[in-house]
Amino acid sequence: MPGNFFLVGLMGAGKTTVGRALARVADKRFLDSDHEIEARAGVRVPIIFEIEGEAGFRARETAVIAELTALQDIVLATGGGAVLNPANREALKRHGFVIYLRANVDELYQRTCHDKNRPLLQTANPKARLQELFEARDPLYREVADLVIDTSRQSVHQLLNRLLRELEPHFNANRPA
Repeated sequence: MPGNFFLVGLMGAGKTTVGRALARVADKRFLDSDHEIEARAGVRVPIIFEIEGEAGFRARETAVIAELTALQDIVLATGGGAVLNPANREALKRHGFVIYLRANVDELYQRTCHDKNRPLLQTANPKARLQELFEARDPLYREVADLVIDTSRQSVHQLLNRLLRELEPHFNANRPA
């Protein structure tokens, strides 16, 4: 499959897990924007949030996404808030095929409730916070997405097979006859 694949969606939607599997079967390099930010900063995302606030983290994220989307033949898992910046949405749309991994809030909560590396969920009511994030970001994910895949109640294997079936028509339609 030609080109880049960029995965967007809320935390817990499966971007990193599905991205690694997709990269393996598509013979592409896998990258995760949050992991790249951590590698460059030398600290975990929660520490960046603590020291620089969300605005500082988002500035780092925009720089990393601009750099990574310019690469070729990659699968990129973006951070859940990457779509908040119009420049990120534009870079994603311009340089690859964007896949929105979507799950319902209950499922997202089950997947993230014990993860202390989610700074936006370190609140008194993380499920309510997830609901707020979902409502604010779902329209942005949809705006940028070439394909929307529901990740609820599926194994990674099932999800990957479904994703590959969904992707096939997009790439066969662009092949010369």
